[in-house]
Amino acid sequence: MGIVRLHETVNAEIEEFRRMLLSCASGHRRKDGDDLTAGAGNGDVLEKLVCVTSGVSYLGIAIVNQLLVHGYSVRIIVDNEEDVEKLREMEISGEMRLTNSNIEIVMAKLTEIESLANAFDGCLGVFHTAAFIDPAGLSGYSKAMAEIEVIAGRNVVMACGVTPSVRHCVLTSSLLTCIWQDNSRDGLPSLIDHSCWSDESVCLNKKLWYALGKLRAEKSAWEVAKESGVKLATICPGLITGPDFYRRSPTSTIAYLKGVQEMYADGLLATVDINRLAKAHVCVFEGMKKTASGRYICFDQIIESGDEIENLARETGISMSTITGGASSSNRARFELSNQKLFRLMSRTRRCFNE
Repeated sequence: MGIVRLHETVNAEIEEFRRMLLSCASGHRRKDGDDLTAGAGNGDVLEKLVCVTSGVSYLGIAIVNQLLVHGYSVRIIVDNEEDVEKLREMEISGEMRLTNSNIEIVMAKLTEIESLANAFDGCLGVFHTAAFIDPAGLSGYSKAMAEIEVIAGRNVVMACGVTPSVRHCVLTSSLLTCIWQDNSRDGLPSLIDHSCWSDESVCLNKKLWYALGKLRAEKSAWEVAKESGVKLATICPGLITGPDFYRRSPTSTIAYLKGVQEMYADGLLATVDINRLAKAHVCVFEGMKKTASGRYICFDQIIESGDEIENLARETGISMSTITGGASSSNRARFELSNQKLFRLMSRTRRCFNE
């Protein structure tokens, strides 16, 4: 099955940029109609060919770089000319690591299963990070974007299921899919772990569209995976931080922080460094060749001290009072309990790192 054909101008730009990326790499290339399972001249490249959706996003490019460091050949999905230009800028700035690596750029639509299956053809694994598309052209993460998130997540796993070469899929979810629960109900779990799911009604009532989108997308992905036999793992990270993270990823940052006062008061305002999260994705993927599976919660720290709050406020432009909501020492006991819960969650990710 060939790569989806692009508009002539876009195709020329991608091909030109692709040659630039591959100038320092002895890599495998595919033209329309080529068989990815033969004639590459390098079996190791074929054995480590994977695909990354949303590969130009803040997290996507970090995952690509980690895959390259680990010797993988990476196929990046792009959606438009703007994505091509972003990749060009990243290469020029040195943000992408290219030595001894192979990168392909492929046009595919997250809303079309056949388009995704074409893009996945020949890949052993797929990393799906997000579907941040706002059809209305509005700022912020809207309810419509949450619906697109679900459709894209479902389509990606469906495409994995109909692509013979794909063995594993890693989907980026969110810690928000675990923590939003109805506190008025009895029988709430005493431990927030990878088995916990947020309450959809709570997300709807509070208009937490990012949490709702990630929640429904992950649940839908698991349903499709079970039906199709795709081996799936999902990673549920805290707020993604790192160098210039707010400027680089404003939509998801602001969307994640909706409800920040409650998260802070409950000791559940967790963050994760972009590079650690990218390494976790590669680690879980490699662990899936052995015993790793299921859901993984990933975070570095829980925002607690005044300095941590001040740093987050400065980096995001959100006031400290907005984050804390007037939380005081009266919340301390509850915070310490929640902090202990999240620390226990980390052990599962560490076990995967050690496998």
